[in-house]
Amino acid sequence: MDTDESGAKPLSITLADVQAAQARLRGVIPKSPCARSETLSERFECNVYLKLENLQMTGSFKDRGAFNCVALLSDEQRRAGVIAASAGNHAQGLAFAAQRRGVSATIVMPVATPLIKVTATRARGANIVLHGESFDDAMTEAKRLAVEQGRVLVPPFDNDAVIAGQGTVALEILEDVPDVDVVIVPVGGGGLAGGIGTVLSALKPDALLYGVQASAVPSMQAALEAAKPVLVPTARTLADGIAVRAVCPRTLALAQQHLAQLVLVDDEEIAEAVLLLVEVEKTVAEGAGAAPLAALLSRTLPVEGKTVVVVVSGGNIDVQILARIIDRGLVKSGRSMRVRVIIPDVPGALAELLGVVARVRANVLEVHHDRLASRSDPGLTTVELVLETRGFDHVSQVENVITEHGWVIAM
Repeated sequence: MDTDESGAKPLSITLADVQAAQARLRGVIPKSPCARSETLSERFECNVYLKLENLQMTGSFKDRGAFNCVALLSDEQRRAGVIAASAGNHAQGLAFAAQRRGVSATIVMPVATPLIKVTATRARGANIVLHGESFDDAMTEAKRLAVEQGRVLVPPFDNDAVIAGQGTVALEILEDVPDVDVVIVPVGGGGLAGGIGTVLSALKPDALLYGVQASAVPSMQAALEAAKPVLVPTARTLADGIAVRAVCPRTLALAQQHLAQLVLVDDEEIAEAVLLLVEVEKTVAEGAGAAPLAALLSRTLPVEGKTVVVVVSGGNIDVQILARIIDRGLVKSGRSMRVRVIIPDVPGALAELLGVVARVRANVLEVHHDRLASRSDPGLTTVELVLETRGFDHVSQVENVITEHGWVIAM
């Protein structure tokens, strides 16, 4: 098992490495569905399949690489235990693999890691250490602890065994969609793209591999442009699972060899993709997992008329973040509105406002009555309403009926 991080010329994995990994994973890591979406196919004018890695045991493709790596440990390494740094999904994957193999695992996570990922990792028996503001901070601490405790460091992407395990996704894709033209994958450190690219190049060389990265942390794009790993600034993004500040020489070389194109998507596009997967496909994806669909939404990839597999890489999203995405999506689509109305501060005025809103069939979800907001006139008060609406025409109807009654909508 190669764990060299010296920056020397990376070792290349082969199709045989990925096929051997698939044999090790058999009976432990289930084959995930690769389902065709009629709705998305019609919307994007291509044949869209979703490779649902969010349905894996820990909610992510990371189970594959982690288990393959742990399976290759020597007896001495198993006794020493493993350690890793992760924003969450690699953590859960390694904890799962270590638990199945009876190996002690310690995971170092950034302090801001979503609670769902911390809790899930701890539930699989791993010792959790919260350290630093970014993945890089966590990795520095993991390296220190690896030396101090004598544990085997298992990187989330800078490792041939891990990359080979991730590549088994592509073997399954080719089993289910042998005529695939395009595979779209999220890119953080680049391990998943490297593994999938290795398989496609060997077995389906005419298929194109497109990578998608969060525009807030474009480490692979910077590395491709500079032809070497580049450290980009820390930034918050919905796609925390791919918010890696620097790729490694190994995955950069694989990206240079296999990626046909790398595109960037912003948080607005990612949020829209998360919501679309929930509404249309009835499946939950985290920001990183939804990034490939966000690339389709951005219309920047030439996929019309092609058979496209979108890799939904993970589903470990914090429910509070998901709730905010849904709320914002409802507003953007005209199915919810928030309006602040200035009305006379007299008995019956609030009831009259609610009655007017009811007559146009807008459902009241929340009412906030603030008598102190209208400081310019003590005879006025401000009421904020959150309403359930039926589209933008209905939103306009609500606004019109309010102003027709002589009330002012506050900006």
